[in-house]
Amino acid sequence: MKTTLSKEKVSMRDGFAKKLLQLSIDDKKVYALDGDLATSTKTDIVAINNPEKFLQTGIAEQNMMSVAAGLATTGLQPWATTFAAFLSKRAIDQIQVQVAQPKLDVKMIGAYSGLLTGLTGKTHQALEDIAIFRSLANMVVLAPADSIEVEKAMEAAHQYNGPVYIRLARDNYPIIFSEDYEFQIGKAITLKEGNDITIISTGTETSRSIEAAELLEVEGISAAVIHMPSIKPIDKEAIVKAAEETGVIVTAEEHSIYGGLGSAVAEVLVEERPVPMLRVGVKDRNSESGPNEEMLEKYEISTNHIINVVKKALKKKKY
Repeated sequence: MKTTLSKEKVSMRDGFAKKLLQLSIDDKKVYALDGDLATSTKTDIVAINNPEKFLQTGIAEQNMMSVAAGLATTGLQPWATTFAAFLSKRAIDQIQVQVAQPKLDVKMIGAYSGLLTGLTGKTHQALEDIAIFRSLANMVVLAPADSIEVEKAMEAAHQYNGPVYIRLARDNYPIIFSEDYEFQIGKAITLKEGNDITIISTGTETSRSIEAAELLEVEGISAAVIHMPSIKPIDKEAIVKAAEETGVIVTAEEHSIYGGLGSAVAEVLVEERPVPMLRVGVKDRNSESGPNEEMLEKYEISTNHIINVVKKALKKKKY
């Protein structure tokens, strides 16, 4: 599959809000829960158009998750939405004990994830959420790359009976997928074929990885790009196949290099098919507020940094 980034850019939260409203109308079990951030996460569309299905729990994320757990025990399907930083750190005890352990059908939406949260400040950035949710038993962890995939992932989550965490970004991102794209939990998708090296990316970093691969092609480097929207469960078969076909891997994520996609891929490789691998992600440092492009460069997750790491990884390849 050869994927070219669309010039059209759409915010993931817009796709999310549209789909959540549709689900709340079509399925009597679906309820939207908000932590007093409805205008930011766009869940206010449910409050306005289907108010009976909207529950405002206030700035009380722990309580919101307890309410969600209670609703799920009655056969309802709550969709609890707040910023990823608050969901993954403030409410983790309730999520672990009341949702994950009993494997309740609760969908958790972490908005404003990653580094680029507009200038909302470092307290609102989430670089650890994938690692936190991935460590919980019974938890599915998804990180879509564009607004279309957000809607497709939501459809899959809606059909799945159990806890699901979906990671969303704030800003507009290029459209990658077409409307006929079929999302599957636990499956990766190859966006670009390549022979020299494989870039495995997730979430927002996938569009940057495609751009990096196209620029590398001009330099004569053939880089495959595999998008991994399902971080748990992860597509082991796709990872092993990539290792066998290109012999070297680079992972890319807008998340800490500890515990996220890079760690998940490394775990598969070390057990199944060890090959040289390097990670693009935020290193062991605290984040800060700033303009997006400057943040991408400073924290070394920009398109240029992916290109540089690919070239570095190629030097480790065992031909």
